[in-house]
Amino acid sequence: MEWLWLFGIGLIATFIGTLSGSGGLINLPAMILLGLPIHSIISANKFSNMLSSFSSFFVLLRRKELAMKEALKTGPIALVGGILGGLFASSLSDDALQLFAGSLLVAALGLSFLKKKQSSTTLKQVPKRALPFVGVIGWYDGSFGPGQATLQMHLFRQSGLSYLFSIGLTRFNTFLSCTGAVIVYSLSGHLDMTIAIPLAVGSITGAQISVRIADKLSLSQIDWLLRTMTILLIFQVCYSIFTSQF
Repeated sequence: MEWLWLFGIGLIATFIGTLSGSGGLINLPAMILLGLPIHSIISANKFSNMLSSFSSFFVLLRRKELAMKEALKTGPIALVGGILGGLFASSLSDDALQLFAGSLLVAALGLSFLKKKQSSTTLKQVPKRALPFVGVIGWYDGSFGPGQATLQMHLFRQSGLSYLFSIGLTRFNTFLSCTGAVIVYSLSGHLDMTIAIPLAVGSITGAQISVRIADKLSLSQIDWLLRTMTILLIFQVCYSIFTSQF
C-alpha cells in the first residue's frame, strides 16, 4: 500500500512543481508523515526528480519550445552545483539550511512582483548574468531542494524568457543537478530504491500531464501560481524554523 501513496505523492507534487515549481512543498512533508527516514526521503526525491525532469524536458525539446544549445549553456553549471550541494549538505545544520532557503524564497517573491520585460515571450537565449544564479540554485537543489524550481522559474522569467522556454530549462537543469546529487547520495548509501521507484513513476506521470497543459495557462495565472507557491514555501520554512527552536 505504501507504494501507492508514494506514486500519488509523486504525481501530484510533480504536476504542480513542473508548472510553478515548489513540488517539494508537497512531497517532502507527505513522505515524512509516512514515517520514512529523512535521508531516504531526500535521496528518493532527487532520483524521482532526475527522471521526471528529463521526461518533461524531452517533450518540450521535441516540440521545439527551446534549443538544446541553450540548455547545454546552463546544464553543466547545474550539474556541478548539484554535486557540490550533495557533498556540502552533510556539513550544514538544518537551521542554517532553512534560513538560507527562506532568504532565497523571499527574494524570489520580491522578483515576481517586478515588471516583466516586454520581450518576455520572445527571447530565446539565456543572458550570461543568469548563469551564476543557475549554479547557486543547483547547489541548493543538490543539498535540499524544495523551491529550487520556483527560483529557477523566477530567474528565467525575469531574464525575459518565455514561459515554456523557462519550464524546459528548469526541467533540464533540475535533471542534471539531481543527477549530481543522486550520485553522491547513492555512494553514501542513502538511496532506497523501494521508495525511489514508485515515487519516480508517479513523478514522471505528473510531469507528462503538466507539460501538455502548460500552454493553456494565461500569463496572469502563471504569475499568481508562482507567487502562491512561493508564499506557501516561505510559511513552510518559517514554521520549520520556529518549531525547531521550541
